[in-house]
Amino acid sequence: KAVVSTQSTGDPDITTFVCVCIPEFLSLYETERLIQKLTALDIDTHNVVVNQVVYPDKTDTGKVSCGLCASRSKMQTKYLDQIADLYEDFHVIKMPQMPLEVKGTKVLKRFGQFLVSPPDMNSKSVHDLVHDL
Repeated sequence: KAVVSTQSTGDPDITTFVCVCIPEFLSLYETERLIQKLTALDIDTHNVVVNQVVYPDKTDTGKVSCGLCASRSKMQTKYLDQIADLYEDFHVIKMPQMPLEVKGTKVLKRFGQFLVSPPDMNSKSVHDLVHDL
């Protein structure tokens, strides 16, 4: 059984590993270590989901309406840029930080659809997404 398991984990048509991280130093560091280890084991890892990305709300004049959100977004931008550089050949999906806990079947299914069709955060606010949930 162990031989079959090893063979199937090395076949990207059967098995792929989706890495999930957040745009912060330690998470990015651990994700890179994980990807290197999985690659050494011939396990497909060409997908990365970046959770809890802050997209600050803006006023009608385009200014960010929350200082903490602006600060978090600025900090995350550094790590999102590193993710883009490190994983340019990967399928990377950025999932927004939601203002509510994502739980319950209906909300989880809708939020899961964002993995397939990520929302355009240039034209939507996080509050629009909550309404869509």
